[in-house]
Amino acid sequence: MAGTSDTPTARTVLRRALSRQRRRVLTGVALLCLHQFAEALVPVAIGVVIDRAVVTGDTRALFLSLAGLAALFTVLAFAYRNGARQGYSAVEREAHLIRVEIARRALDPHGHRSGLRDGELLSVTASDAELSALVVRVAGLGAAALTALTVAAVALLVVDVPLGLGVLFGVPVLVLGLQRMAPMLSRRGAAQQEALARTTALAVDLVSGLRVLRGIGAQQSAAGRYASASRDALAVTLRAATTKGLHLGLTTAANGLFLAAVAGAAGWLALRGRLTIGELVTVVGLAQFVAEPVQTLGYCVQLLAMARASAARVARVLGAEPLRPAGRARPGVWSGPRLVLDGAGYAGLGGVSLRVGPGEIVGVLAYDPADAEALVTLLAGRVARMEHRGVLYVDGVSADELDIDALRSRVLVEPHEVTLFEGTLAANLAAGGRPDPASLRAAVRAVAAEDVVAAHPGGLGHRLTEGGANLSGGQRQRLGLARALHADPPVLVLHEPTTAVDAATEVRLAAGLADARRVGSRATVLVTSSPALLGTTDRVVVVAGGRIVAEGPHERLLAEDARYREETLR
Repeated sequence: MAGTSDTPTARTVLRRALSRQRRRVLTGVALLCLHQFAEALVPVAIGVVIDRAVVTGDTRALFLSLAGLAALFTVLAFAYRNGARQGYSAVEREAHLIRVEIARRALDPHGHRSGLRDGELLSVTASDAELSALVVRVAGLGAAALTALTVAAVALLVVDVPLGLGVLFGVPVLVLGLQRMAPMLSRRGAAQQEALARTTALAVDLVSGLRVLRGIGAQQSAAGRYASASRDALAVTLRAATTKGLHLGLTTAANGLFLAAVAGAAGWLALRGRLTIGELVTVVGLAQFVAEPVQTLGYCVQLLAMARASAARVARVLGAEPLRPAGRARPGVWSGPRLVLDGAGYAGLGGVSLRVGPGEIVGVLAYDPADAEALVTLLAGRVARMEHRGVLYVDGVSADELDIDALRSRVLVEPHEVTLFEGTLAANLAAGGRPDPASLRAAVRAVAAEDVVAAHPGGLGHRLTEGGANLSGGQRQRLGLARALHADPPVLVLHEPTTAVDAATEVRLAAGLADARRVGSRATVLVTSSPALLGTTDRVVVVAGGRIVAEGPHERLLAEDARYREETLR
C-alpha cells in the first residue's frame, strides 16, 4: 500500500530482483568470476611459458605449458558459457515475474491511482520490466570485473610492488570518477522511458479510435499529433544517447591512458633490468587485459542507471494506492432495494439519489451526457472514495464495505464503448466462463443478434479479430449486451447500449432485454436517451444540471414534459 513502510521504491524493486533470483545470481556470479579469474591468468601463464620454456629452450616444459594453457582456456570457455546462461536466465525470469505483477496490479478490481494511461502501462510492462531486471546482470558482470581487476593487481604485485600498487589505487579512482556520471545517466534514462511511454499511450489511443478519426476526417490531425510526440521522444532519446556516448568515450579514453601508463612503466622497468622478458609480456598483457574489466564496470554504471530509472516506474505502478478500499463485508439475505445511491456528488452531479428495487427496470435520462458518464462511473465503482460524496448501497451494504468479489458478482456495468477480444464469438459471450451453447443462443436471441451469428458459417465458433474490428458498431453493441445478459448479474447497469443499432432492431432488442431482466429479483438501470429502451422501463429519472428534476413513467413524462419529449424524440 502506498503511504506505508511497504511502499515499493526503485531500490526495493532492484533488491527484490536480486533476492528472488538469488540461486541463479550466485551461480552465475561464481562462474563468471571463475571465467575472469582464468582469463586474467592467461597473460601470466604466457609470461611463465616464455621465461621457463622459450628462453631456456626446454621442449618438455614447452609442451606441458601449452597443455596447461589449453586446460586454462577450456575452463575459461566452460565458465563463461554456463555463467552467461545463468545470468540471462535470471534476467528473463525476473522480467517475467515483474510483468506478471504489473499486469495483476493493472487488472486489480480495486483499481489503482498510478496516474498512468493504458499505453504508459503497456510501456512499463513491455520495456521497464525488462530494464529493471538488468540489475541481475549488473551483479554478475560487476563481480566478474572486480575479480579480474583483483587477480591482475595481485599478479602485478608479485611481479613488481609499485606496479601492483599503481593498479590497486588507479582502478578505484578511475571507476569512482566514471560513477559521477551515474545520476545524469539515470535522469536521462528516466526521461527517455517516460517520453517513450507517452508516445506509446498516444499510439494506443489513436489506434483504438481509428474508425472515429476516419469518420470525422481527422486522420491528418491525429498523424500530426503523433509525429509531434514522436519528435519529442526522439529529442529526449538523443539526449540520453549523447550522455551514454559521452560516458562510453570517457571510459575508453581513461582506460587507454591508464593502459599506456602501466605499459610505459613496465617498459622502463624492463630496460633497467628489473623485469624479465616474460614478466614484461605479463605486465603488458595484464595492462591490456585490465581495459576490459574497466570498460565492463563503466557499462555496469550505465546498466544500473537504466535499471534504477525503470525500477522507479515499476515501483510507481506496484505501489499505487487502490481506488477502492478493500472491504470485507458480504451481503446476506435481503428483500429491500437492490441498488441505492444516496446523495451522490461527483463531477457535475450534486446530491443525486436513486433507488432500484427487485425486478425493477429504471431508466435514467441525463440531459447533459457528462452527467450520464459521471453517474455510470460512480455505479461502476471507478471513483476513489475521497473524490465523491454520498454512498452507494448494494443489497443494503455500502459498496465501500463490500468485498470486491461480492460487489463484482452483484453489479455489472456495461459501458457504452464495448470491448471485444480476439477469439470466437462463444468465448467473447462467455467472458472467461464455460460456454453453454443453449444459454449463449438465448442471450443472443434476447438482444436480436441472431443475424450476427447466422451471417458466419462458423456460427458461435466464428473468430473475431482484436477489438471485434471485423464487426460493425451495431453488431459489437448487441454482442456486448448479449454478454451482459449471459452473465445474469443481480444488478445490471447499461449506458447508451443501442446508439449504433437501427430503429427496427432496437425495438426488438428493447423488448427482449426487458423480458430477460424482469425474471426473478433482478434490477436494471438503463442510462439512455433511447425512447425504445425508456419505453420498457417502470419509471424514468430525469437529471438536469446535475440534479434530479423529474421522475415518472415514460409515457407520462412524454405527455407532460416538453424538454423530455425533445430529448427522447429528436
